[in-house]
Amino acid sequence: MDQADEKELIIRAKDGEDAAFTKLFQLHYPFVYQYVLKLTLNPDLTEDLVQETMLKAYVSLHQFQGNAKFSTWLISIASRLFIDHQRRKKRENRKTQAAGEEALRKMKWNSALHGHEWSEYLEMFAALEPEFRMPILLRHYYGFTYPEVANMLKIKEGTVKSRVHHGLKKIRKEWGQ
Repeated sequence: MDQADEKELIIRAKDGEDAAFTKLFQLHYPFVYQYVLKLTLNPDLTEDLVQETMLKAYVSLHQFQGNAKFSTWLISIASRLFIDHQRRKKRENRKTQAAGEEALRKMKWNSALHGHEWSEYLEMFAALEPEFRMPILLRHYYGFTYPEVANMLKIKEGTVKSRVHHGLKKIRKEWGQ
């Protein structure tokens, strides 16, 4: 499609013609999708961000001035949404990490208070990546079955078993057993 046809579609879409926006959406979706996929390397997140981009473009279409290509405008929207997502994710990670550190301090304090020498074990457990820590905690602390843990974490049962095995192996190696 040439630029004159695209400009005509944009004008019609701005005038409220949904079919014109649908055509613009269909024309630019693959390009925006590929761009966002290269940013996220995550197809599910990409799908969410591209849908959000197109929704934002639809709602904000009246703001498009035409100084740049329509695809450039879409990419700028997608880029801002990706940056916002990364910032949110970073904030959530900091909160989760702080909560985890606080819980570890409390567990150490409680075990020391009751005469248990768990502090080294807890430090090793806390040093595990969350992907190993969660299945071990759910399986061995809370007593859930492997299928239940798999269902909770939305991963395969074999993956749960593998993560529990490898996580415990890392702890044993650190513990010197």
